[in-house]
Amino acid sequence: MALGASSRAPERRRDGPAPLVVVGDALLDHDIVGVVRRLSPEAPVPTVDNAQVRARPGGAGLAALLAARDDRPVVLVTALSADQEGGELADLLRAHDVHVIDLGADGTTPVKSRVRTEDRSLLMLSRASDRRVRLRRRLTEAERDLLLGAAAVLVSDYGRGVTFDESVRAALTAAAPRTPVVWDPHPRGAEPVSGVRLVTPNSQEAAHFAGGTGTGLVGDVDRAGTLLDRWRAGGVVITRGGNGAVLLESRDGAPLVVPGAPVTAADTCGAGDRFAVAVASLLADRALPAEAVTAAVGTATEFVAAGGASALVSDTAPEPARPGGTERGTAESDLTALLARVRARGEEVVAAGGCFDLIHPGHIALLDQARRLGGCLVVCLNDDNSVRRLKGETRPVVPQQDRAAVLASLGSVDAVVLFGEDTPEEVLKIIRPDIYVKGGDYRVEDVAEAALVAEWGGRTVIVPYVEGRSTTSMISRIHDSGSRV
Repeated sequence: MALGASSRAPERRRDGPAPLVVVGDALLDHDIVGVVRRLSPEAPVPTVDNAQVRARPGGAGLAALLAARDDRPVVLVTALSADQEGGELADLLRAHDVHVIDLGADGTTPVKSRVRTEDRSLLMLSRASDRRVRLRRRLTEAERDLLLGAAAVLVSDYGRGVTFDESVRAALTAAAPRTPVVWDPHPRGAEPVSGVRLVTPNSQEAAHFAGGTGTGLVGDVDRAGTLLDRWRAGGVVITRGGNGAVLLESRDGAPLVVPGAPVTAADTCGAGDRFAVAVASLLADRALPAEAVTAAVGTATEFVAAGGASALVSDTAPEPARPGGTERGTAESDLTALLARVRARGEEVVAAGGCFDLIHPGHIALLDQARRLGGCLVVCLNDDNSVRRLKGETRPVVPQQDRAAVLASLGSVDAVVLFGEDTPEEVLKIIRPDIYVKGGDYRVEDVAEAALVAEWGGRTVIVPYVEGRSTTSMISRIHDSGSRV
């Protein structure tokens, strides 16, 4: 058994929520992140400077971590090796409030290392074999009961052997009639037990399992029907990457096709895990399968757009809370990951601030220009109370959650952070931008935050202002037109 892992089932208060149980093979992932500016003098290969190693759970461990970040109790049933990497993996899981039921595995912990720069992978190093591991023990009766009492079960199979264990399969078979079981299969893994609520292969996996010569959506629908019969599942969802997903619950029924949204992203690692976790969580909350799949496509798209698995916080403890509200703005962990990625690439962080009430072409031009100055743009947005103090009781016209949503939808904006003070100095201390941007109706000496930005070597700059465009003039024209009606 790996150091730091627990094999004793956690006790749950009678009034406490039932956990989401993840069953499957946990891996250890390392991202080796650095900056490439030159080729090696020894060979025509890139030299990665300032390399830093960031560790996180992989496989079923990643699924458990993602579920825990959804703010629900999570139990991971897995098999960890008794080596140093197994101990590191157990510590990472425990740090993210994942309770581990460790069935023990022979051999060494599978480790996958990606050498990355500028949000792209240069090389993948894998210390994992295709050999199925031998588990050191079976599920106890108490652990089986915990699985049977789960809010939902997600089987995250990575082909290492957990899903082949007879005690695990017996518990999953017993759980399927009473608990939503979602099975994310693997080509080297075990067949799903009969009666699971949903099975979620991707297009390549479906082709492996079902064969067939059809391509595109039609081929995926045909294969979903074949697998529905083969696995005797409540439904088969075939995930299609950027093209969304297709759900089939009946051989004779019409498939539900959920289109994807285009995402400009270089790292899709973990997207399938994010999708499966979202589906399982929603089924745990009694959503219908069609509702769960539709919402999960959006969740997975947002996950990829935010940087995928490489954007997850890699520290062994959660980030402490920091000032600056983020209601409908960018989550604290996502902002921290964004800033780390940009700086790892050797690029500069740009910030801009304002009320952004009634977005107009002047705002768009400001943000477009600001984004071109560095590797990301963070907008510091006045919340409703601070706008009211600055602009009067009739403002803002648009509430803060809507203003944040509109800004976040712009291609030039990478993150939005709300603040409640008259100036964004507290959030600027967190972001520490290299460049702080104001519109052309300011002078640098008039910007209250300029001195603060200069403290860490940042610069405050002015970009050209679009004449005749302002929220105040828009409101005046609206009032004038209303008075003439």
